[in-house]
Order: sequence, then C-alpha cells, then structure tokens
Amino acid sequence: MDFIEFFGFVGAFFIGLIMGVLGGGGSILAVPILAYIFHFDEKIATAYSLCIVGSTGLIGGIKQASQKMVDWKVVFQFGLPAVVGITLVRAFLIPALPSNLFSIGDFIVTRRMAMFGLFAILMVFAAISMLKGKKDVEVDQKNNKLNPVLFIQGFLIGGLTGMVGAGGGFLIVPALMMVAKLDMKRASATSLVIIAINSLIGFFIGDALHIKIDWSFLSVFIGISMVGILVGTYINKFLPVQFLKRTFAIFIILMAIFMFIEEFIIQ
Repeated sequence: MDFIEFFGFVGAFFIGLIMGVLGGGGSILAVPILAYIFHFDEKIATAYSLCIVGSTGLIGGIKQASQKMVDWKVVFQFGLPAVVGITLVRAFLIPALPSNLFSIGDFIVTRRMAMFGLFAILMVFAAISMLKGKKDVEVDQKNNKLNPVLFIQGFLIGGLTGMVGAGGGFLIVPALMMVAKLDMKRASATSLVIIAINSLIGFFIGDALHIKIDWSFLSVFIGISMVGILVGTYINKFLPVQFLKRTFAIFIILMAIFMFIEEFIIQ
C-alpha cells in the first residue's frame, strides 16, 4: 500500500465521520476517493460507494433508532419507493448504457463522463444547500397521514442517486424537513436508515450480480468508515454543525471542479 492509498483509507474514516455529523454526504467523498485514488472505473466506483455508505449508514441508523430518533412512518413512505427507483436504475439502466453514449463532432461523451459529470453537478447543488443553511420549518411530529409527495420524492431521489452511486443524504435530509416536517436531528437520523436500506438493496440486487466484488478491500474500507460514523454520531452534539457544513461545502465545490476538469478537459 503506497502513501496515496493510505490517504484513501484515511478518507474512509472521514466518510463515516461526515455521515455521523450531517446525516449524509458520505458518497460525496466516497466516489472521488474510489475513482481517483484507487482508480476504479465508474461502474465499480459507484457500486462500491453504495455498499460503503449503505453499510456505514446502517451502523449509524441502528444507533439512532436505539435512541428513538428515527421516524419509521417516514422511512416507509420515502424509503420503499426509493428502493424501487434505485433498484431499477442499478439493475437495468446502468448495465444497458454503452461505454460511449454519443458524440458531438470529434468530442465523445462516455458513460464515465456522464455519470461523474452528473455527480459533480449534484455535489454543487448539495454544497449550495449547505452554504445557504436550512430555514426553520414547521415541525409536526403528530402527523400520521400518508403523504403522496414523499412517495414521489422517494422514487425520484432513489433513481437519481442510483445513477451516480450516492446514498442521497444531501437530498433526503432537506426533503424530510420540508415535506415530512421533521426537525434537523430527526431528519438526519431517519435519513441514515433510508440511506442504508436504499444503498444496500441497490448494491446487492443491482450490482453484486453483475460485477466482480473485491470483498477484502470493501471490508477494510467499510470497517474504517464504521469507526468514523460512530465517532460522528457521538460528537455531533458538541460540534458547531453549521460551521462544519459550510467548510465541507467549500471542499465539495473544489472537488466538483476537480472532477469536471479531470473528466471533460484533461481526458
């Protein structure tokens, strides 16, 4: 293992740490680390990302559930359609995409460009959301009605995050706050459970049957990330979350710029 790969495994710890503190965002680090430090192709990088953030989110979600912070009604309404969306994309759409999608003159748009380009765009939107901060929303913990908007959002976000190998916490948390009327802490806790369900089902049904998995690598990476999320869920009550979110947002923007340059200019 060289120094660059060692740096990648250090990044695994921060993937878990960020998920523990913010309730998501792990895939924003996972995909670039897997693609540019460990040099996995777009299919492997996005598949491994789902397994990593899903397994890590499962540990964080269990801890949050034990503290009764998870809204299981919302998990059902948002999570089930998200599972359908992510499974359809990973099992059918991704395997059907050709390596070269289309060309504009002499410029060929590849599957890798499209997937990582879309991921970079989502990174920028996530960063903008973090920089703006969350407005106060009306919290309604006694609303037991089924919300069709949650079903629709779950399906769409599941499909979108399945395309780029993201857990989707940076999209799920704001949706739960605005539509399900959860406060930030409950939205983050519920998001971890949804991320775990979506990502692991998407990986095992959509990817594990189609690609060769390096389980020894994944096991080490996930183990380090799990340590990170346990630390993150413990210290998030003591940290200035808004400051951390804005610092992380700036880093995300820089990473998105790097990905865009790497895929569309240098290649």
